[in-house]
Amino acid sequence: MPERGWPVVSSPAASSRIDFVGSPRPTLGVEWEFALVDAQTRDLSNEAASVIAELGENPHVHKELLRNTVEIVTGICENTGQAMDDLASTLRPVREIVRERGMELFCAGTHPFAKWSAQKLTDAPRYAELIKRTQWWGRQMLIWGVHVHVGVSSAHKVMPIITSLLNHYPHLLALSASSPFWDGEDTGYASNRSMMFQQLPTAGLPFHFQEWREFEGFVADQKKTGIIDHMNEIRWDIRPSPHLGTVEVRIFDGVSNLRELSALVALTHCLIVDLDRRLDAGETLPVMPPWHVQENKWRAARYGLDAIIILDADSNERLVTEDLDDLLERLVPVAKSLSCVDELARVADIYRNGASYQRQRRVAEEHDGDLRTVVDALVSELVV
Repeated sequence: MPERGWPVVSSPAASSRIDFVGSPRPTLGVEWEFALVDAQTRDLSNEAASVIAELGENPHVHKELLRNTVEIVTGICENTGQAMDDLASTLRPVREIVRERGMELFCAGTHPFAKWSAQKLTDAPRYAELIKRTQWWGRQMLIWGVHVHVGVSSAHKVMPIITSLLNHYPHLLALSASSPFWDGEDTGYASNRSMMFQQLPTAGLPFHFQEWREFEGFVADQKKTGIIDHMNEIRWDIRPSPHLGTVEVRIFDGVSNLRELSALVALTHCLIVDLDRRLDAGETLPVMPPWHVQENKWRAARYGLDAIIILDADSNERLVTEDLDDLLERLVPVAKSLSCVDELARVADIYRNGASYQRQRRVAEEHDGDLRTVVDALVSELVV
Protein backbone atom coordinates (compact mmCIF):
# COMPACT_ATOMS: atom_id res chain seq x y z
CA MET A 1 0.00 0.00 0.00
CA PRO A 2 1.43 3.45 -0.90
CA GLU A 3 2.32 5.66 2.03
CA ARG A 4 -0.81 7.60 3.13
CA GLY A 5 -2.57 6.41 -0.02
CA TRP A 6 -5.62 4.28 -0.64
CA PRO A 7 -5.18 0.50 -0.67
CA VAL A 8 -4.62 -1.09 -4.04
CA VAL A 9 -7.58 -3.37 -4.66
CA SER A 10 -6.75 -6.38 -6.77
CA SER A 11 -9.28 -7.08 -9.48
CA PRO A 12 -9.34 -8.36 -13.05
CA ALA A 13 -9.93 -4.77 -14.16
CA ALA A 14 -6.67 -3.64 -12.61
CA SER A 15 -4.68 -5.06 -15.53
CA SER A 16 -6.30 -2.69 -18.08
CA ARG A 17 -3.52 -0.56 -19.51
CA ILE A 18 -3.72 3.18 -20.18
CA ASP A 19 -0.91 4.58 -22.30
CA PHE A 20 0.43 7.95 -21.20
CA VAL A 21 2.08 9.51 -24.23
CA GLY A 22 4.51 11.63 -22.24
CA SER A 23 5.84 15.05 -23.07
CA PRO A 24 9.57 15.49 -23.66
CA ARG A 25 9.38 19.05 -22.31
CA PRO A 26 7.18 20.68 -19.63
CA THR A 27 4.96 22.37 -22.18
CA LEU A 28 1.83 24.37 -21.35
CA GLY A 29 -1.76 24.48 -22.52
CA VAL A 30 -4.57 26.65 -21.17
CA GLU A 31 -8.37 26.39 -21.46
CA TRP A 32 -10.32 29.57 -20.55
CA GLU A 33 -14.12 29.50 -20.28
CA PHE A 34 -16.16 32.65 -20.96
CA ALA A 35 -19.84 33.42 -20.57
CA LEU A 36 -21.74 35.67 -22.95
CA VAL A 37 -23.67 38.51 -21.31
CA ASP A 38 -26.14 40.91 -22.87
CA ALA A 39 -24.56 44.36 -23.22
CA GLN A 40 -27.67 46.05 -21.80
CA THR A 41 -29.18 43.74 -19.17
CA ARG A 42 -25.90 42.07 -18.16
CA ASP A 43 -27.81 38.78 -17.91
CA LEU A 44 -26.50 35.67 -19.67
CA SER A 45 -27.11 35.20 -23.38
CA ASN A 46 -27.53 31.75 -24.96
CA GLU A 47 -25.93 32.72 -28.28
CA ALA A 48 -22.63 30.80 -28.19
CA ALA A 49 -23.59 28.58 -31.14
CA SER A 50 -24.07 31.57 -33.47
CA VAL A 51 -20.79 33.12 -32.33
CA ILE A 52 -18.87 29.90 -32.96
CA ALA A 53 -20.60 29.44 -36.33
CA GLU A 54 -19.56 32.92 -37.44
CA LEU A 55 -15.96 32.22 -36.47
CA GLY A 56 -15.94 29.17 -38.72
CA GLU A 57 -13.56 26.28 -38.18
CA ASN A 58 -11.34 27.49 -35.35
CA PRO A 59 -9.59 24.82 -33.29
CA HIS A 60 -8.98 27.37 -30.52
CA VAL A 61 -12.69 28.03 -29.81
CA HIS A 62 -14.93 25.31 -28.38
CA LYS A 63 -18.53 24.92 -27.29
CA GLU A 64 -19.38 23.81 -23.76
CA LEU A 65 -22.26 22.33 -21.78
CA LEU A 66 -24.37 25.48 -21.87
CA ARG A 67 -25.16 27.67 -24.87
CA ASN A 68 -24.04 30.75 -22.96
CA THR A 69 -20.40 29.61 -22.92
CA VAL A 70 -17.44 29.66 -25.27
CA GLU A 71 -14.07 28.18 -24.40
CA ILE A 72 -10.80 29.64 -25.69
CA VAL A 73 -7.85 27.22 -25.78
CA THR A 74 -4.17 27.54 -26.62
CA GLY A 75 -2.00 25.33 -28.73
CA ILE A 76 1.07 23.69 -27.19
CA CYS A 77 3.14 26.48 -25.61
CA GLU A 78 6.62 26.60 -24.13
CA ASN A 79 5.99 29.15 -21.39
CA THR A 80 3.41 31.42 -19.81
CA GLY A 81 4.14 34.43 -22.03
CA GLN A 82 3.59 32.39 -25.16
CA ALA A 83 0.34 30.98 -23.76
CA MET A 84 -0.99 34.46 -22.97
CA ASP A 85 -0.11 35.70 -26.47
CA ASP A 86 -1.90 32.68 -27.93
CA LEU A 87 -5.04 33.36 -25.90
CA ALA A 88 -5.03 37.08 -26.72
CA SER A 89 -4.77 36.42 -30.46
CA THR A 90 -7.87 34.20 -30.30
CA LEU A 91 -9.81 36.49 -27.98
CA ARG A 92 -9.62 39.55 -30.23
CA PRO A 93 -11.75 38.24 -33.11
CA VAL A 94 -14.08 36.42 -30.70
CA ARG A 95 -14.75 39.59 -28.73
CA GLU A 96 -15.30 41.56 -31.93
CA ILE A 97 -18.01 39.15 -33.07
CA VAL A 98 -19.55 39.03 -29.60
CA ARG A 99 -19.77 42.81 -29.41
CA GLU A 100 -21.24 43.09 -32.90
CA ARG A 101 -24.06 40.89 -31.64
CA GLY A 102 -24.77 43.12 -28.63
CA MET A 103 -22.94 41.05 -26.03
CA GLU A 104 -19.76 41.04 -23.97
CA LEU A 105 -17.37 38.37 -22.75
CA PHE A 106 -17.57 37.72 -19.02
CA CYS A 107 -15.45 35.47 -16.83
CA ALA A 108 -15.86 34.59 -13.17
CA GLY A 109 -16.59 31.36 -11.35
CA THR A 110 -20.30 32.19 -11.33
CA HIS A 111 -22.60 34.90 -12.68
CA PRO A 112 -23.87 37.11 -9.84
CA PHE A 113 -27.58 36.94 -10.56
CA ALA A 114 -28.41 34.74 -13.58
CA LYS A 115 -31.04 32.02 -13.19
CA TRP A 116 -29.80 28.51 -13.93
CA SER A 117 -33.28 27.47 -15.06
CA ALA A 118 -33.19 29.96 -17.94
CA GLN A 119 -30.08 28.48 -19.54
CA LYS A 120 -30.11 26.23 -22.59
CA LEU A 121 -28.03 23.10 -23.12
CA THR A 122 -25.69 22.67 -26.06
CA ASP A 123 -27.05 20.03 -28.42
CA ALA A 124 -24.63 17.13 -27.99
CA PRO A 125 -25.19 13.50 -26.88
CA ARG A 126 -22.59 13.59 -24.10
CA TYR A 127 -24.16 16.69 -22.55
CA ALA A 128 -27.63 15.20 -22.78
CA GLU A 129 -26.41 12.03 -21.08
CA LEU A 130 -24.72 14.06 -18.32
CA ILE A 131 -27.97 15.88 -17.50
CA LYS A 132 -30.02 12.69 -17.78
CA ARG A 133 -27.83 11.10 -15.15
CA THR A 134 -27.15 14.02 -12.80
CA GLN A 135 -30.57 15.74 -13.04
CA TRP A 136 -30.95 18.77 -10.74
CA TRP A 137 -27.27 19.00 -9.86
CA GLY A 138 -26.24 18.79 -13.47
CA ARG A 139 -28.64 21.58 -14.42
CA GLN A 140 -27.16 23.73 -11.65
CA MET A 141 -23.70 23.81 -13.25
CA LEU A 142 -23.84 27.49 -14.16
CA ILE A 143 -20.09 27.83 -13.54
CA TRP A 144 -16.89 28.74 -15.38
CA GLY A 145 -13.27 27.89 -14.81
CA VAL A 146 -9.74 27.72 -16.16
CA HIS A 147 -7.80 24.53 -16.86
CA VAL A 148 -4.00 24.42 -17.12
CA HIS A 149 -2.10 21.51 -18.71
CA VAL A 150 1.57 20.90 -17.98
CA GLY A 151 3.58 18.29 -19.87
CA VAL A 152 5.07 15.41 -17.89
CA SER A 153 7.60 13.00 -19.35
CA SER A 154 6.35 9.63 -18.14
CA ALA A 155 3.42 7.88 -16.49
CA HIS A 156 5.29 6.88 -13.33
CA LYS A 157 5.61 10.55 -12.34
CA VAL A 158 1.99 11.52 -12.84
CA MET A 159 0.27 10.25 -9.70
CA PRO A 160 3.03 11.31 -7.27
CA ILE A 161 2.91 14.80 -8.80
CA ILE A 162 -0.89 15.02 -8.59
CA THR A 163 -1.02 13.75 -5.01
CA SER A 164 1.73 16.10 -3.83
CA LEU A 165 0.28 19.05 -5.75
CA LEU A 166 -2.83 18.71 -3.57
CA ASN A 167 -0.75 20.28 -0.78
CA HIS A 168 -0.99 23.52 -2.76
CA TYR A 169 -4.66 23.18 -3.63
CA PRO A 170 -5.81 25.91 -1.22
CA HIS A 171 -3.23 28.37 -2.54
CA LEU A 172 -4.45 27.98 -6.11
CA LEU A 173 -8.14 28.11 -5.21
CA ALA A 174 -7.86 31.09 -2.88
CA LEU A 175 -5.96 33.11 -5.49
CA SER A 176 -8.51 32.43 -8.23
CA ALA A 177 -11.69 32.53 -6.12
CA SER A 178 -14.27 34.58 -8.05
CA SER A 179 -17.70 33.16 -7.24
CA PRO A 180 -19.11 34.78 -4.09
CA PHE A 181 -22.58 35.35 -5.59
CA TRP A 182 -25.20 32.88 -6.74
CA ASP A 183 -28.73 33.59 -7.97
CA GLY A 184 -28.58 37.17 -6.68
CA GLU A 185 -27.29 36.36 -3.19
CA ASP A 186 -23.93 36.48 -1.45
CA THR A 187 -23.19 32.86 -0.56
CA GLY A 188 -20.63 33.70 2.12
CA TYR A 189 -18.07 31.70 0.12
CA ALA A 190 -15.12 33.03 -1.85
CA SER A 191 -15.57 30.15 -4.31
CA ASN A 192 -19.08 28.78 -4.47
CA ARG A 193 -18.20 27.23 -7.85
CA SER A 194 -15.78 24.72 -6.30
CA MET A 195 -18.39 23.56 -3.82
CA MET A 196 -21.03 23.14 -6.54
CA PHE A 197 -18.87 21.37 -9.10
CA GLN A 198 -17.88 18.61 -6.69
CA GLN A 199 -21.52 17.50 -6.53
CA LEU A 200 -21.14 15.75 -9.90
CA PRO A 201 -20.44 12.04 -9.31
CA THR A 202 -16.96 11.94 -10.86
CA ALA A 203 -15.85 15.46 -9.87
CA GLY A 204 -13.98 16.78 -6.85
CA LEU A 205 -10.66 15.81 -5.34
CA PRO A 206 -8.62 12.99 -6.90
CA PHE A 207 -7.87 9.86 -4.94
CA HIS A 208 -4.44 9.61 -3.33
CA PHE A 209 -2.74 7.29 -5.79
CA GLN A 210 1.04 6.92 -6.01
CA GLU A 211 1.36 4.50 -8.90
CA TRP A 212 0.01 4.61 -12.45
CA ARG A 213 -1.35 1.07 -12.14
CA GLU A 214 -3.67 2.25 -9.37
CA PHE A 215 -5.15 4.83 -11.72
CA GLU A 216 -5.48 2.22 -14.47
CA GLY A 217 -7.37 -0.05 -12.09
CA PHE A 218 -9.61 2.78 -10.99
CA VAL A 219 -10.54 3.68 -14.59
CA ALA A 220 -11.21 0.04 -15.42
CA ASP A 221 -13.52 -0.26 -12.42
CA GLN A 222 -15.33 2.95 -13.36
CA LYS A 223 -15.95 1.66 -16.88
CA LYS A 224 -16.96 -1.83 -15.81
CA THR A 225 -19.55 -0.48 -13.38
CA GLY A 226 -20.93 1.99 -15.93
CA ILE A 227 -19.93 5.12 -14.01
CA ILE A 228 -18.03 6.41 -17.05
CA ASP A 229 -17.77 5.50 -20.71
CA HIS A 230 -14.73 7.66 -21.49
CA MET A 231 -11.83 8.79 -19.37
CA ASN A 232 -12.65 12.47 -19.92
CA GLU A 233 -15.74 11.89 -17.79
CA ILE A 234 -13.43 11.77 -14.76
CA ARG A 235 -13.79 15.40 -13.76
CA TRP A 236 -11.31 15.61 -10.90
CA ASP A 237 -9.92 18.97 -9.83
CA ILE A 238 -6.51 17.64 -10.90
CA ARG A 239 -6.37 14.76 -13.35
CA PRO A 240 -4.09 13.02 -15.83
CA SER A 241 -4.64 13.65 -19.53
CA PRO A 242 -2.92 10.53 -20.93
CA HIS A 243 -3.54 11.34 -24.62
CA LEU A 244 -1.90 14.75 -24.19
CA GLY A 245 0.89 13.67 -21.86
CA THR A 246 -0.09 16.26 -19.25
CA VAL A 247 -1.27 16.84 -15.73
CA GLU A 248 -4.41 18.97 -15.98
CA VAL A 249 -5.12 21.39 -13.13
CA ARG A 250 -8.84 22.29 -12.97
CA ILE A 251 -8.93 23.96 -9.55
CA PHE A 252 -9.39 27.54 -10.70
CA ASP A 253 -12.51 29.64 -10.71
CA GLY A 254 -13.00 31.70 -13.87
CA VAL A 255 -10.42 34.49 -14.25
CA SER A 256 -11.49 37.88 -15.59
CA ASN A 257 -8.20 39.15 -17.03
CA LEU A 258 -4.96 38.12 -18.66
CA ARG A 259 -2.68 39.59 -15.99
CA GLU A 260 -4.06 37.44 -13.17
CA LEU A 261 -4.36 34.47 -15.48
CA SER A 262 -0.67 34.75 -16.36
CA ALA A 263 0.20 34.70 -12.64
CA LEU A 264 -1.87 31.58 -11.99
CA VAL A 265 -0.53 29.77 -15.05
CA ALA A 266 3.06 30.61 -14.09
CA LEU A 267 2.52 29.39 -10.54
CA THR A 268 1.00 26.14 -11.79
CA HIS A 269 3.81 25.61 -14.29
CA CYS A 270 6.45 26.21 -11.62
CA LEU A 271 4.81 23.95 -9.03
CA ILE A 272 4.50 20.97 -11.36
CA VAL A 273 7.98 21.35 -12.85
CA ASP A 274 9.44 21.69 -9.36
CA LEU A 275 7.77 18.43 -8.28
CA ASP A 276 8.90 16.74 -11.50
CA ARG A 277 12.52 17.76 -10.91
CA ARG A 278 12.40 16.64 -7.29
CA LEU A 279 11.31 13.21 -8.48
CA ASP A 280 14.25 13.16 -10.90
CA ALA A 281 16.52 13.96 -7.96
CA GLY A 282 15.24 10.88 -6.12
CA GLU A 283 13.11 12.74 -3.60
CA THR A 284 9.92 11.29 -2.13
CA LEU A 285 7.35 14.03 -2.59
CA PRO A 286 5.46 15.31 0.46
CA VAL A 287 1.80 14.33 0.79
CA MET A 288 -0.96 15.01 3.29
CA PRO A 289 -3.78 12.76 4.50
CA PRO A 290 -6.90 13.04 2.33
CA TRP A 291 -8.86 14.52 5.23
CA HIS A 292 -6.43 17.45 5.45
CA VAL A 293 -6.68 18.03 1.71
CA GLN A 294 -10.47 17.98 1.88
CA GLU A 295 -10.50 20.44 4.77
CA ASN A 296 -8.08 22.76 2.96
CA LYS A 297 -10.34 22.82 -0.09
CA TRP A 298 -13.28 23.84 2.06
CA ARG A 299 -11.31 26.50 3.94
CA ALA A 300 -10.05 28.08 0.71
CA ALA A 301 -13.53 27.98 -0.84
CA ARG A 302 -15.10 29.52 2.26
CA TYR A 303 -12.50 32.07 3.33
CA GLY A 304 -10.37 32.62 0.23
CA LEU A 305 -7.18 34.55 0.99
CA ASP A 306 -8.12 34.72 4.69
CA ALA A 307 -7.97 30.93 5.01
CA ILE A 308 -5.73 29.37 7.62
CA ILE A 309 -4.59 26.21 5.87
CA ILE A 310 -3.09 22.90 6.98
CA LEU A 311 0.48 22.67 5.74
CA ASP A 312 1.55 19.08 6.23
CA ALA A 313 0.87 15.62 7.60
CA ASP A 314 1.82 16.88 11.08
CA SER A 315 -1.21 19.22 11.05
CA ASN A 316 0.75 22.47 11.21
CA GLU A 317 -1.25 25.51 10.07
CA ARG A 318 -0.59 28.93 8.57
CA LEU A 319 -2.36 31.82 6.86
CA VAL A 320 -2.38 31.01 3.15
CA THR A 321 -0.94 34.38 2.09
CA GLU A 322 1.99 34.02 4.48
CA ASP A 323 2.73 30.61 3.03
CA LEU A 324 2.48 32.05 -0.48
CA ASP A 325 5.22 34.58 0.32
CA ASP A 326 7.66 31.77 1.09
CA LEU A 327 6.44 29.58 -1.76
CA LEU A 328 6.97 32.30 -4.36
CA GLU A 329 10.47 32.98 -3.11
CA ARG A 330 11.34 29.27 -3.27
CA LEU A 331 10.04 28.96 -6.84
CA VAL A 332 12.04 31.87 -8.31
CA PRO A 333 14.86 29.62 -9.64
CA VAL A 334 12.27 27.38 -11.32
CA ALA A 335 10.57 30.44 -12.81
CA LYS A 336 13.87 31.63 -14.24
CA SER A 337 14.34 28.32 -16.02
CA LEU A 338 10.78 28.54 -17.39
CA SER A 339 11.05 32.21 -18.44
CA CYS A 340 8.14 33.30 -16.23
CA VAL A 341 9.76 35.32 -13.43
CA ASP A 342 7.65 38.43 -14.11
CA GLU A 343 4.42 36.43 -14.34
CA LEU A 344 5.16 34.54 -11.11
CA ALA A 345 5.78 37.84 -9.32
CA ARG A 346 2.23 38.92 -10.23
CA VAL A 347 0.84 36.26 -7.89
CA ALA A 348 1.65 38.51 -4.93
CA ASP A 349 -0.27 41.36 -6.58
CA ILE A 350 -3.45 39.28 -6.33
CA TYR A 351 -3.39 38.99 -2.57
CA ARG A 352 -1.95 42.45 -1.99
CA ASN A 353 -4.52 44.22 -4.18
CA GLY A 354 -7.50 41.92 -3.66
CA ALA A 355 -8.72 38.77 -5.38
CA SER A 356 -11.74 38.76 -7.69
CA TYR A 357 -14.22 37.68 -5.01
CA GLN A 358 -13.08 40.60 -2.85
CA ARG A 359 -13.33 43.09 -5.71
CA GLN A 360 -16.82 41.86 -6.58
CA ARG A 361 -18.08 42.30 -3.04
CA ARG A 362 -16.56 45.76 -2.85
CA VAL A 363 -18.28 46.85 -6.10
CA ALA A 364 -21.62 45.49 -4.89
CA GLU A 365 -21.30 47.32 -1.58
CA GLU A 366 -20.40 50.59 -3.31
CA HIS A 367 -23.50 50.35 -5.53
CA ASP A 368 -26.11 49.40 -2.92
CA GLY A 369 -26.07 45.75 -3.90
CA ASP A 370 -26.70 46.28 -7.63
CA LEU A 371 -25.12 43.13 -9.06
CA ARG A 372 -25.26 44.44 -12.62
CA THR A 373 -22.39 46.73 -11.64
CA VAL A 374 -20.41 43.65 -10.62
CA VAL A 375 -20.85 42.26 -14.14
CA ASP A 376 -19.85 45.68 -15.54
CA ALA A 377 -16.65 45.62 -13.49
CA LEU A 378 -15.73 42.08 -14.50
CA VAL A 379 -16.37 42.78 -18.20
CA SER A 380 -14.16 45.89 -18.03
CA GLU A 381 -11.26 43.89 -16.57
CA LEU A 382 -10.77 41.93 -19.80
CA VAL A 383 -8.15 43.94 -21.70
CA VAL A 384 -6.76 42.14 -24.76
